[in-house]
Amino acid sequence: MAKKFPQTNYKDITKVAKKLGFYLLRQGKGSHEIWRDKNGRYTTIPKHGSKSIKRKTLKAIIDDLQITASDFLKILHKK
Repeated sequence: MAKKFPQTNYKDITKVAKKLGFYLLRQGKGSHEIWRDKNGRYTTIPKHGSKSIKRKTLKAIIDDLQITASDFLKILHKK
């Protein structure tokens, strides 16, 4: 059986994005933020506070960050 993507929130996603060199570029539509890195890669992260991000949305963000789900968890729990 395939491993499910982790359930996470805005704070955790931005923590990983910052560790990968992404920064907040601008506020998008509504409660969404556009994050970018120095190489020009970007992703849109929904800012819904402590509310969980849907798994499909998280998969798209992880794909934009060009990492795997297991890499995401390793980076998140790394101090």
